[in-house]
Amino acid sequence: MNASQIITDDMTLEEKLTAIERAMANAQDDANAEAARTGTVAAPIDPADLTICDGCQ
Repeated sequence: MNASQIITDDMTLEEKLTAIERAMANAQDDANAEAARTGTVAAPIDPADLTICDGCQ
């Protein structure tokens, strides 16, 4: 994902955050669709979940 295609210098902070959230949601939708086609499970949308051990959750 290229940030310069998602956000611009003239956007407000709220607009930038909204654009990032929209891009992440689209990426998750794409990953879910690919996972459904291949019979696998897509990664969670929150990448921080991958950095916490199961016992700590």
